[in-house]
Amino acid sequence: MRTALVIGTGLIGTSVALALASRGVIVHLTDHDEERARTAAALGAGTDEPPEATVDLAIVAVPPAHTATTLAAAIRTDTARGYLDVASVKGGPRRELEALGLDLSGYIGTHPMSGKERSGPLAATADLFEGRPWVLTPTPRTDTEVLNLALELVALCRAVPVVMDADAHDRAVALVSHTPQLISSMVAARLREADETAVRLCGQGIRDVTRIAASDPRMWVDILSANPGPVADVLSGVAADLDETVKALRALESADESRRKDGVEGIEDVLRRGNDGRARVPGKHGAAPASYEVVAVLIGDQPGELARIFADAGRAGVNIEDVRIEHATGQQAGLVQLMVEPAAATILTAALRERGWSIRH
Repeated sequence: MRTALVIGTGLIGTSVALALASRGVIVHLTDHDEERARTAAALGAGTDEPPEATVDLAIVAVPPAHTATTLAAAIRTDTARGYLDVASVKGGPRRELEALGLDLSGYIGTHPMSGKERSGPLAATADLFEGRPWVLTPTPRTDTEVLNLALELVALCRAVPVVMDADAHDRAVALVSHTPQLISSMVAARLREADETAVRLCGQGIRDVTRIAASDPRMWVDILSANPGPVADVLSGVAADLDETVKALRALESADESRRKDGVEGIEDVLRRGNDGRARVPGKHGAAPASYEVVAVLIGDQPGELARIFADAGRAGVNIEDVRIEHATGQQAGLVQLMVEPAAATILTAALRERGWSIRH
């Protein structure tokens, strides 16, 4: 791939352009908001000047509601040798294109499974897709050349290609992406009118659950409007679990021993099923989930502290598998949770204590 046109210079489009430009591809940028295209160009994502000839690949990075019409316009003007989109929904845009009677042999739907709570070109990075799945949804009519261009794009972005059926993709993202967004927002909405005393008690649990609730509502309305059925199906299952959980909690309030027993069993059932589901989430590098020991260290909120603790772990010969930080309310300190292999936990604890760190249990 020598040339590309990125149509839509938001977070995803600009990140794709940055990745391609950094690897020598000549990238042209366009957006209905010319200022956004100029911003992306200023960031080094390419040029906002139109291409003088047909490009190798046109990448449509606009909201799902506009994906089909934008693709159709590009296809009708022979903009590129191949066309793909990066919309988070695949079945709807494909069916819209089919209804327009276009030759879709030069098109493939794709979806990079990566993003941020922030949107727009200023949030873009060239490494956004590194190591992340990138779904490709070819059909029997997709030209081999176009599939190869899509695979080359994924490789240049350092992502991992995953081939799926378009409708299967939409059902999958309804479960693993779209429904979590809504549930996160619903939980966060409970905080909107909460008493200030309650809000001040927020800990890491509520921060974890509500992190993605900071996402742009307008963007998510576009996404959910393109995939309402599968998301509603998943939420129906969640609603059934909520109903049963509410009944179980009410039963725990009862003075009747038999009802309280039923309540305990109901709560235990949903928690255990949650354990089973969480255990299926892929672990590090996509491998099976691993069990780590946590070494919790009190750390001051000042420059260089994290670097120092990682350096001390390195000197002890211990690899940090994962890390989480819980900030202390009302204090300039936090608790760093270092996840390590079980055999390394004792070694790391001793080494950090020797270097003056405060270990918490």
